[in-house]
Amino acid sequence: MTMSDTNVELSINIEEIKTSGKIEKMLRTERGNNGVPPPNWEPLPSEHLYDEKGFPKPQVVLQHFKREGLLFEADALKIITRCANIWKDEPNVTRQSDPVVIAGDIHGQFYDLLNLLEIGGDPSTQNYIFLGDYVDRGCFGMEVILLLMCYKINYPKTIVMLRGNHESRHLTAYFNFKREVQYKYSLAVYNAIMSAFDCLPLCCILNDRFFCVHGGLSPELLSIADINAIHRFREPPSSGPMCDLLWADPMDEKEGSAHVPQLFVPNSTRGCSYVFSHAAAVRFLDANKLTTIIRGHEAQDEGYHLYKKTTKGFPAVICLFSAPNYCDTYDNRAAIVSFNNSIMSIRQFNSNPHPYYLPNYMNAFAWSLPFVAEKLMDFWSNTLQGKNTFAEEATAVPKDVMDAYNDSIKRKIANINQITRSISSDSERDTLSVPEGESILPSNIAEMRERWPE
Repeated sequence: MTMSDTNVELSINIEEIKTSGKIEKMLRTERGNNGVPPPNWEPLPSEHLYDEKGFPKPQVVLQHFKREGLLFEADALKIITRCANIWKDEPNVTRQSDPVVIAGDIHGQFYDLLNLLEIGGDPSTQNYIFLGDYVDRGCFGMEVILLLMCYKINYPKTIVMLRGNHESRHLTAYFNFKREVQYKYSLAVYNAIMSAFDCLPLCCILNDRFFCVHGGLSPELLSIADINAIHRFREPPSSGPMCDLLWADPMDEKEGSAHVPQLFVPNSTRGCSYVFSHAAAVRFLDANKLTTIIRGHEAQDEGYHLYKKTTKGFPAVICLFSAPNYCDTYDNRAAIVSFNNSIMSIRQFNSNPHPYYLPNYMNAFAWSLPFVAEKLMDFWSNTLQGKNTFAEEATAVPKDVMDAYNDSIKRKIANINQITRSISSDSERDTLSVPEGESILPSNIAEMRERWPE
């Protein structure tokens, strides 16, 4: 039988198992914790995904993703393309009015997004502004972005999604989102999402008073008209006004830096863009008749931070972060801001439990190979040492026989060492390396680390 014949036979057997429900039965009866439902085995059927008008059903998608289900690739591509066409028609600076809920960074934490939507209200009846950074770091970026796309398709006027610095090819390849999409779907789906991200608007003005953006301000942008003049349909550049909107940070007031004379200082922590002062924020707000800047981009231990107030009695900058227990490490809270009749309220929430993935989405067999090889090497090494001791004491065994036996053992150990080096090399190639001197964490995570040691 040829290899192709074997593949066909295996494929047929797997399909028989799927249709017979044996896998589902096994998952339900042989699990360590039967209180946890098993993952969905099959992608969501297309006839269940769409309503009679051809719109995706967000609640159906939500429940399917909640059980770790996937969509068929054709359906995922259809949703991505359809949502990109909606974003494409939106201006760089969109407009929204209250009642509305504003959410900060989500970073692939799908099960915390469900908590956010429960607290903030169903998007079918509630306006939302999302400040960007939907993917990377968390293991469920695909579920986050596809669900939000489904909501955007159904409610294009009431759901606003802005671009964050992680909605880019550079960062999603550097971190884990590209690997996630290839693991769950394909490179074609990843490329489609990147093209869709190029269409995301950059800012939103709420009630003609509140300026919503992912990062911050730019020395090259003095008015809303300047922002609308940006060519946004591209990969974010490493400098310039578009980069600043996605990457800039407000100055840290704790160290008195709000009193420095410069309006903008190079952002040494990020390695690009600027840090803008309180005076720069006030200048921009006054020039555009705005009240405050609402942005994300930085983790906060309480989920939000209110910066220094202006003469109007309102913070010049409000920073929001909506990913609780960030990276499953820092035990920070998350927050959302709601506006109703121009009255602002902040709601905090904690993290939800979520399914576990091995590093880099490895399967258990591949993940365990280096440990198995190491134990085998130890075993043969100990065996060889034991045989050498025996050889010194036993005179009945001819020397040439013992030498041949020891040579055989050494060859086996050499082979195991070669396998171990090969596995280690593959693991290093598959593991993301961080350049020396650079951080994969937000600027204020170093402080959080001191408060919450690993």
